[in-house]
Amino acid sequence: MNGPGWDGRQAQFQESGAPNWAAPPGQHAQYQQTPPGRPGPPQPFVSNAMQPQQPQPQQRPPTGQQQQQQQQQQASRAKLSQRKSTVQNLTRKQTNSGIIVANRTLDEETEDGRIRNREASTKIRDAWIYRQIRARSDEFTQYKQGRVFIGTWNVNAKGKDEDLSSWLCADWQTHGPPDVVVAGFQEMVDLNAVNVAVENKSQQRSQFWVDRIAATLNSRQNTLGDPMRTYVQLEAKYLVGLLVVVFVKAPHRSRVKYVHSNSVGVGVMGVMGNKGGVSVRLQFYDSTLCFICTHLAAHRENVAGRNADFANVYSKTSFDIGAEAVQEVIRLGSMSQWATGASSVGVSDHDQVFWFGDLNYRVDESIPTERVLELSKRNVLDELIEHDQLNIERAQGRVFQGFDEGALTFQPTYKYQPGTDLYEERPDKKLRAPAWCDRILWMAQEPGHVAQLNYTRSEVNFSDHKPVMSTFLVTIKDVILEQREHVYREVMKLLDMYENNSLPMVSLDRINLNFGEVRYDQRVTLPIVITNTGQVVAQFRLVPKGDDTDLCKPWLAVSPTYGMLIPGERMEIELTITIDNVTANKLNTSREVLDDVLILRLENGRDYYLSVSGTYARSCFGMSVEELVLYTDPIREVPLDPIERAEKYDLNTKAAMCVPKELWRIIDAIYEHGLDERDLFSGTSGDPDEVYQIRECLDTGAAFEDFSPHCAGGALSEHGDRCAEHTDVYSQVPGGHAADPIQRLHLRHIILPRGSHSSPDEQVVAREDCKDIVQLPGFKLPEFRGGVSELVESTPRQHAATLSPLPGDELDLSRLHRLDRM
Repeated sequence: MNGPGWDGRQAQFQESGAPNWAAPPGQHAQYQQTPPGRPGPPQPFVSNAMQPQQPQPQQRPPTGQQQQQQQQQQASRAKLSQRKSTVQNLTRKQTNSGIIVANRTLDEETEDGRIRNREASTKIRDAWIYRQIRARSDEFTQYKQGRVFIGTWNVNAKGKDEDLSSWLCADWQTHGPPDVVVAGFQEMVDLNAVNVAVENKSQQRSQFWVDRIAATLNSRQNTLGDPMRTYVQLEAKYLVGLLVVVFVKAPHRSRVKYVHSNSVGVGVMGVMGNKGGVSVRLQFYDSTLCFICTHLAAHRENVAGRNADFANVYSKTSFDIGAEAVQEVIRLGSMSQWATGASSVGVSDHDQVFWFGDLNYRVDESIPTERVLELSKRNVLDELIEHDQLNIERAQGRVFQGFDEGALTFQPTYKYQPGTDLYEERPDKKLRAPAWCDRILWMAQEPGHVAQLNYTRSEVNFSDHKPVMSTFLVTIKDVILEQREHVYREVMKLLDMYENNSLPMVSLDRINLNFGEVRYDQRVTLPIVITNTGQVVAQFRLVPKGDDTDLCKPWLAVSPTYGMLIPGERMEIELTITIDNVTANKLNTSREVLDDVLILRLENGRDYYLSVSGTYARSCFGMSVEELVLYTDPIREVPLDPIERAEKYDLNTKAAMCVPKELWRIIDAIYEHGLDERDLFSGTSGDPDEVYQIRECLDTGAAFEDFSPHCAGGALSEHGDRCAEHTDVYSQVPGGHAADPIQRLHLRHIILPRGSHSSPDEQVVAREDCKDIVQLPGFKLPEFRGGVSELVESTPRQHAATLSPLPGDELDLSRLHRLDRM
C-alpha cells in the first residue's frame, strides 16, 4: 500500500522525514526531538455552563396563582443551588487531588520524636524520580507516525444494509488505510422512555453496527485477501442510543494494551442515558489514546445545557486501569495520579484525546431560520460559521477548553429529509435551522503530535443527519527500554549519592504568618521558603492535626502540600486566605476566627508547626438581615466579640430599623444617579475596584464617591444575594418582633420601571431575580399590589423613622412618594 503509514507486512511505520520503526543492525535510531510541555486541563463546573436558563418574560399572574408562582420560584432556586453545589464539589475534588495519599497508621515515631511514613516517603521519592526521567524522555524515545480515523453519525434509529464505505473508507486512496479506526453512533435506537429505562434494544443494535463496520473494513475490496490488511475489534461500548467502537490493524494488535471503557449518562435527572458519553482508552505502543463519543443537550437555545453536559461527561469520565498500568502511564509522561495514590486516570491523563459526536451546537438564533436555510442550500458558509454556537462558546473559554477543531468546509449536517439530500422544509414538519451538530475535536499534550489530514462529511442519506469523518496523522511514542534503563540508573546514582549520608535538615524563613487585616471577597497570599540545609534529600509533607482529615481550615489553602528537595534546593510554599460568603458569616457570628496551626512533617525528621493568623475587617456582606437592622453604627465599628457587642449595643428588636441602612444607601445612590442608565441590572457588576470601594463605604460609613451606577447596581445585587443566604424569612428575632423580609423585588421595582431606558429583560430581572430578601414590616407580600406610595404608607411611622442616615448621607423617604408619581 502506497502512502505514509503502516506497511501491514512488516508492521513498521513508514515515516516522512523520520527513520524506520526498527533501525538497521549496528545503527542507532535517530529520534525526533519534541519540546516537553502539556496544556492545562479544561474548568468542570464553569460556573457559566452550570447556570440554568434565564426565565422567559411573562406577565404578572393574577392573585389566585400567586402560590403556584412562589412554588416555581423555590424550585428554580433549589435547582440553581444544586448546580452550584455540584461545581463546588468538583472544584474541591480537583483541589484535593494534589494531596499525597498515605496510610497514617504506618507512621513510625522514633525515641527522639522523629516521625516517618515509609509509604509517603516512597511515593514522594518515586514522583521525583519520574519527574527527572520525563525531563530526559527524548534520550530514550523515538517518535513514529500513524493514522487515526474518527467517524461520527446520528443514524436517527434507522439503517439496514446501506453501504458504509463512502463514510469509513472515503480517503483510503488519498491517505491510505488508517492504523486505528474509531466510529461513534448516536440514536441507534429511538430515545423513548422504554429504551432509555431498559435498554432492551441497545445491545442488539450496537452489535448490528459493529458487524456492519467490521464487514466494511475487512471486505475483499479493502483487504485484497491479505490478512495483514485486516482490522481487529478492540472494544465497543454502548449506552442507550450511544455507541463507540474501536478497530486496529491486525499487525498492531500485539502493541495495544490497557484497553478500558466507560459510560456517563447526563440526560433525564442528570443520570439517564438519553444524553451522555461513551468512551474507550488504550495504550497504543507507548502513547495513551482516549476516544469519547457524546450526545449533548438538544434545542437551539439550550447552549448552557450543552456546555453543562460537556463538563459533566469530562469530569465523570475515568478509567480504573490498576496500579501497574498507571505506573506505566507515569513512566510515559504523567506522574500526578500514581503519586497521589490513585489507580485510575481521567480524560486529561492521556497523550491524545479525540472527542466527537452529535454535540448539538447550532447556528446562533440571531440569524433567522429562513436565512440559515438559504445560506446552507447555497453553500455560503462564512456567516454561518461566524455565528456557530460551538465556535462562539470555545472562543469565550466556556467549553472544550484545550481542544482544537478543524475548519468547517462542508455544509451543515442537520436537518435533512431522511432518504434525500434536501434540508427538511416539508409543510407538515417543524422548520429547523440547518446546523453543524456533528463535530470532531481533539486535544494533545504535545500539540504538534496531532495533525488533521481532512475534515468532511459523507453523503449517505437515510438519516436526518449526514455522517462526519476525519483522518489524523498522529505521532506515537515508542520507548527503547535499554536506553530508558540507562537514564534511570544515572538518576538513581545521583539520588543515592545524597541518600547515603545522614538525616535530612531544612530551614524555614518563618513559621509565624500574620496576614494582618483581611477583607471580604479578598485573597491574600504569603509565602514560606523552605530550604534543604542538610547533606541528603529532604522530603516533606503537610499532615492533618490529631484526628482531623483536612490539612487546614476551609478558608486557608496551601500549595504545594508536599515536595522533595536535594541539598541546597529551595522551594516556596504559598498560603492563601480567602474570605468567601460562608466564612464571612461564620466570622460575623463568632463561630470562626482567623487562626490555625499547620503541621509540616519532614520524613525521617522532625515536625514543624506553622502558625497562621489574621484579623477580619467586619463587613455587612455575609451578615443576615435580622442582624443588620439592629445596628445604626457602621458595621466595621461593631465588635466581633459577642460580649463586647452586647455591652455596646441595646439589641432590643423593637428599636430595629425596618431596612438595613447599607441596603438603603445603595438604593438612594441609584435613585439619585442611575435612573436613566441602560442595563442597570443586566448581570454585570462593573469595575471590581469600584465595587470594592462601595463595599468599604458601606462597611465604614464613609460617604460615597462618584461611583458608576452599574457598580452600585452590582453591589446591590451582591449584597442582596449574600444576605439571602443567611436570612430565614420565617424566623423571628429574639424579643418577639417579627423580622418580615423586605422584598428586593420591590426595591428594584422602585428603580427599574421608572428609568427611561429600562428594558423588558430588566423588568424580568426585577421580578424574577430579586426574591425573598427583605420585606417592610406592616404589610404582607401576597396582598401587596399598590404603588410605592402605598408601600411607604403601609409602613409604621415608628419603623420609617428608624431609617436614620449616616453622617453626611441624607436619606429622604419622600423620594418614594415622588417616585410613585413619576
